Amino acid sequence: MAGRQRHRLLLENAEQLVLVCGRREPYLRRDGAARLGVLRAASLVVGLDGCIKAVGQADVIRNQFSEATFERIIDCSGKCVLPGLVDAHTHPVWAGDRVHEFAMKLAGASYMEIHQAGGGIHFTVEHTRKATEEELFTSLQHRLERMLRAGSTLVECKSGYGLSWETELKMLRVLERAKKSMEIGISSTYCGAHAVPKGKTATEATDDIINNHLPKLKELKLSGEIDVNNIDVFCEKGVFDLESTRRILQAGKDIGLQINFHGDELHPMKSAELGAELGARAISHLEEVTDEGIVAMARAKCAAVLLPTTAYMLRLKQPQARKMLEEGVIVALGSDFNPNAYCFSMPMVMHLACVNMKMSMNEALAAATINAAYALGKSDTHGSLEVGKQGDLLIINSSRWEHLIYQFGGHEALINYVIVKGKVIHENERCETMSSY
Repeated sequence: MAGRQRHRLLLENAEQLVLVCGRREPYLRRDGAARLGVLRAASLVVGLDGCIKAVGQADVIRNQFSEATFERIIDCSGKCVLPGLVDAHTHPVWAGDRVHEFAMKLAGASYMEIHQAGGGIHFTVEHTRKATEEELFTSLQHRLERMLRAGSTLVECKSGYGLSWETELKMLRVLERAKKSMEIGISSTYCGAHAVPKGKTATEATDDIINNHLPKLKELKLSGEIDVNNIDVFCEKGVFDLESTRRILQAGKDIGLQINFHGDELHPMKSAELGAELGARAISHLEEVTDEGIVAMARAKCAAVLLPTTAYMLRLKQPQARKMLEEGVIVALGSDFNPNAYCFSMPMVMHLACVNMKMSMNEALAAATINAAYALGKSDTHGSLEVGKQGDLLIINSSRWEHLIYQFGGHEALINYVIVKGKVIHENERCETMSSY
């Protein structure tokens, strides 16, 4: 028995315990995702440091650890334990409601038509610039709490509705405050090149970002005031072209940021080829990616962050998930939460990925856990239930883990517990009396 050392949490007797990985894989390609690790009648231990100390058959764990050493024990009989979900692409810091644009889209207006008419990103920029830091933090807090209740324990969060240094910095400060005050994990992204500011050309905006924004961001990183992880650019026709994108991404890489950007969404821009060349960690969207871009991403181990909510809401063609998987691309998923694609729920994202992009449930879960963590450079600590990794977990009130994807929109009654670093952050008592039939 493992002495009398204290531990934070014991989850025991799970009907299914979904490891996702079992050999410290940093990601899973298609064949790996087809064989997700699942233990039955299993238990898991989280230490006081918030990391997983043991995973295995319930009887083996019971013989190794004394119940008296645990701060909390949860009986998971008849339930499933999964890794906390990872949302690899969100825009959660903004002000201004764009519900009116949804009606315009339903009437046939395209994304770029709304953008060119002063709506879209520019509408949100106007309202975000006027909002106070406190107003932005309060709304961000509510949004992240909703993501947490839907099972996301690590979320990538972008700036990008400022387009001026002052407002971009305000957004990054709000994210920094959330990192320090909330339990949910945050990977923050500077996305000052989300659109071309009014009154500037794309070249002028590019020069401003490289010569003004990024040097200031470097100073703030070095001083420890702001901890930004990623650099993002909206590489798109009528926004930032390939050469401007290259210049900004390289400048961000030069100050130590991971490249993680929007590419090939509305037009084939050869963004995938550029990302592979620059050593990008991930590229998002990719609805219009070329065959050559898919091959380049696979070779470069550059993750494809696919966003089925965006294609669904904007009525775009679906990303070629199956072709990417068959070519060996590391496929991840994100909600793309923003005023244009208002979805907090990674379970719904996984469901859409399966139905509309023809992914299997195994592939979708891998894409929303270990591969999404890889896209953020975090798969050494997140995305699977392995000894040494952070104890971020979900307990669902079902005897089969697939219910998390199968029940479209059913996560609010299905997710029983959301746990971060071995601490119960959300407990849904209604689940105790609900069945998953």
